[in-house]
Amino acid sequence: MVVAGDDGLAHRLAAELRGVHGEQVTLVVPPNERTARPPVVGRARSASAALFDRMVSAAVGRGPGGTGTAGTATATSANGGDTARVLTAYEITEAVLAEAGVERAAALALVYDDDETNIRAALTARRLNPRLRLVLRLYNRRLGQHIEELLDQAAALAAGGGEGDAGADASTTVLSDADTAAPALAATAVAGTSKVVQTEGLLLRAVERQAGTGLCTLALLSPAGADPGHGGEQEPRLLPDDDEVRQAAGRTAVVLEQVSSAGGGESAAPGRGGVPPLASLFSRRLRWSLAGMVACVVALAVALWVVTPGIHPLRAFYLTLLDLFAIDDPALGAPLGRQILQLLSGLVGLLLLPVLLAAVLEALGTFRTASALRKPPRGLGGHVVLLGLGKIGTRVLTRLRELNIPVVCVESDPEARGLATARRLRVPVVLGDVTQEGVLESAKIHRAYALLAVTSADTTNLEAVLYARNVRPDLRVVLRLYDDDFATAVYRTLRAAYPQALTRSRSVTHLAAPAFAGAMLGRQVLGAVAVERRVLLFAAVDVAGHPQLEGRTVRQAFRAGSWRVLALEGRTDTAPDHVLEKGDRVVVAATRRGLADLH
Repeated sequence: MVVAGDDGLAHRLAAELRGVHGEQVTLVVPPNERTARPPVVGRARSASAALFDRMVSAAVGRGPGGTGTAGTATATSANGGDTARVLTAYEITEAVLAEAGVERAAALALVYDDDETNIRAALTARRLNPRLRLVLRLYNRRLGQHIEELLDQAAALAAGGGEGDAGADASTTVLSDADTAAPALAATAVAGTSKVVQTEGLLLRAVERQAGTGLCTLALLSPAGADPGHGGEQEPRLLPDDDEVRQAAGRTAVVLEQVSSAGGGESAAPGRGGVPPLASLFSRRLRWSLAGMVACVVALAVALWVVTPGIHPLRAFYLTLLDLFAIDDPALGAPLGRQILQLLSGLVGLLLLPVLLAAVLEALGTFRTASALRKPPRGLGGHVVLLGLGKIGTRVLTRLRELNIPVVCVESDPEARGLATARRLRVPVVLGDVTQEGVLESAKIHRAYALLAVTSADTTNLEAVLYARNVRPDLRVVLRLYDDDFATAVYRTLRAAYPQALTRSRSVTHLAAPAFAGAMLGRQVLGAVAVERRVLLFAAVDVAGHPQLEGRTVRQAFRAGSWRVLALEGRTDTAPDHVLEKGDRVVVAATRRGLADLH
């Protein structure tokens, strides 16, 4: 396995492949990269941390040796003969890929932060090894679909007609860390939808309830007052069996609930498209004024029909409109009632002119400001304040609007990529530095339901959360933190200081790495649900070729602490006694190691 990248996701992915799946990994990173300690997973936490420290130190210690050259380091883990290799290079060129062993590798993950770098390297790697399984990190979804089709077609042509089976593994998977992590980040800030998993025809959510409720119990949370990370009973228990759930009666758990079919989310979001709804064209006061004018016209037409014998109702209405717009002849010689009604119609016509003018101006103003950023309306409350509209923030905003959650965004960069999305969705935006006084107040933080801090700076997110907690001690807060140790310390401190308020810290690489690792191993990971500081994976698995599933019932296929079959893909009613057949495709919840064993 080869992993190439320039940020924490590359280190996290390499640690995931080695610590969980036991794969040999070559890591390609830029030289002189002095980042925080790469995250590690699995049992060999301390050994892996020391291993990566030695590898990075060795790579940095040698000079680059010139432009375009690469340096290598090999280190041995403390618990065996497994070796890991780090290759340092300024650019991911053909020579670097060849030195990394792409021609012999089973899979290559390109997780640079720049889309163009990943695409260029993927095209080169496909030429070097047509049978290589490629996993690309791309933010642009539409471009990713085209690149995926292009690279798969190139692999099929290179495999030839007689090597179709050999070329079957040469798949290309395009993923986005933003898309992978956004549902979990967005849902954590929403009551009742803390974790959401969506697949074809099925929308499931994991919520905190009493153990034993819902469709099934996914995890038992740490006991109240426990300090996560100390092991034993202090740790959450993932995928417990029925006996454990019964013994944990009254304990808080993460249970699974079915929401609806997956197709309803998109249509539920209001404000889609460029044309605002009709009701938003005019203010409430103007709509009442127009309604009053219409009522006056109808009343005058009825009165004219009553006082004028033998007149048809439609003609009475027509004459009223003529009088209203002052284009009818004066009612000289007509009965007194007719003359009075003509005068009243003229007066209503005079009053109607400013109302019509105001309606035109308001409509023009609404269309003109539809392309501008909206300000938070007066009286807004119960909304989510979203800090940051970068890659992650943009995806989180889209997800929140799909869930019909009112949002107010705060962004310091007037050129941020997410501003166009906020403008299209007609979401209020406050431009300003969140660390400055008055910015969060402009976002109505004192009446907000939750704060979601997903800027790229850990200190900014932490400062915003601490300030918001001073304003609202019971405010639900979710913050994105890069460093896992720092995130754990912040989580424990905030949880102890504000025991009655929900606090969650999330790392994007922590949530995204399992999906990338699963794609490299040929698995379809649908999502990752964070359970305190651990992760539960949801994946689509073909029953064929898995003796742990094929021929067994859904109940029999369950392995406590490892995996649980949730449903057949595309079906919402999977009975526990349903026998899994060779052609079935199931959605499973699994731990990282359980998904590796299932493969």
